[in-house]
Amino acid sequence: MHTALVAGWAGSMALYELAVFDPSDPVLDPMWRQGMFVIPFMTRLGITNSWGGWNITGGAITNPGIWSYEGVARAHIVFSGLCFLAAIWHWVYWDLEIFCYERTGKPSLDLPKIFGIHLFLAGVACFGFGAFHVTGLYGPGIWVSDPYGLTGRIQSVNPAWGVEGFDS
Repeated sequence: MHTALVAGWAGSMALYELAVFDPSDPVLDPMWRQGMFVIPFMTRLGITNSWGGWNITGGAITNPGIWSYEGVARAHIVFSGLCFLAAIWHWVYWDLEIFCYERTGKPSLDLPKIFGIHLFLAGVACFGFGAFHVTGLYGPGIWVSDPYGLTGRIQSVNPAWGVEGFDS
């Protein structure tokens, strides 16, 4: 339920900020000066286009693709709904005795195995999202900037998959 609430807030807040955001002057009236909170984080992760036909750098675009500001916001709202439905399912079937054999009273489900499978799949999904998004294989890359944040651009990053990648 908590994940559903957080994802729903992020998606609805992004849609609200997009409704009040003025992209006409990104230099003298940037998003942070307009009081935006969610859109700067989306931009930092590489989202720069809008279905409205504008780009955060000020240029016009013709095909923003699925993963624009609005696409990411709507994906969060859909994910929120799915997490809410999962929370309702777990609330309805909270009594684990219904998953036990009536004659023996032993569990019919291997709960640690099911939990492990869920953790493994969540880890693969998170790793895949990060790897594909950051490397630019399926996604824009990340926002790379100077130390002061004055200049920047979207750039693919080649991660080090070995031990040297842990040296920060």
